[in-house]
Amino acid sequence: MTTNSDIDRVWRLVDEIRVCMLTSKQGRALRARPMHAIVDREAGEVAFLTDARSHKDDEIAADPEVCLAFAKPGSNDYVSISGTAEVSDDRSAIKAHWSEMAKTWFPDGPDDPNIRLLRVTPHSAEFWEGVSNPFVVAFEIAKARAKHERPDLGEAGKVALG
Repeated sequence: MTTNSDIDRVWRLVDEIRVCMLTSKQGRALRARPMHAIVDREAGEVAFLTDARSHKDDEIAADPEVCLAFAKPGSNDYVSISGTAEVSDDRSAIKAHWSEMAKTWFPDGPDDPNIRLLRVTPHSAEFWEGVSNPFVVAFEIAKARAKHERPDLGEAGKVALG
């Protein structure tokens, strides 16, 4: 069952981690690449500035279902979001999503004709928020083995978002 605290947790983790692997389909093959997320909880979307020459727009036009996989291994926090993507050439929206980080990939600025805005509307998410202290992890594993139980290494859940 989805709770508001689980929904809040997903959005908080995504906002904290920011970099994800965006997986789309190219025919029957899955393709993943790292992307810097622009999180807009109010709009209920995760957006990205992308390059039209990278062919993500073609892949998404053929099959808009994507996966966003966020990972923060140092703290054992992970989020996987399934959603529907769309690619836009809306110049005002691109400028509204522009940031200093975007200059790294688009040094010519937001008017670069190759920039596209990729928006993902999430349907569902899974999160894992784990224990990061290696001593606590080792203790929990040892305790679980001694008791023939599973270790308590954090919380996980499934969340409906759309």
